[in-house]
Amino acid sequence: MEYEYVRIANDLQRQIESGKIPAGGKLPGEIELADVYRVSAGTVRRAVRELRERGLVGTLPAKGTYVLGKRDST
Repeated sequence: MEYEYVRIANDLQRQIESGKIPAGGKLPGEIELADVYRVSAGTVRRAVRELRERGLVGTLPAKGTYVLGKRDST
């Protein structure tokens, strides 16, 4: 069984990789994502942390969480 935060992180990753949330795009806020996925803000926070650990997003204090551009593999 998959943890909810992993399921959410995987879904958001698919949206990032498909271009639905483009590089430089801002992720919706914690409250909005919690509403969409019907989970607590803490679960969303953990999902976003997972995306940061995967190198997909970066968070700017008091600004929000943004999708990072693709890194060169060279």
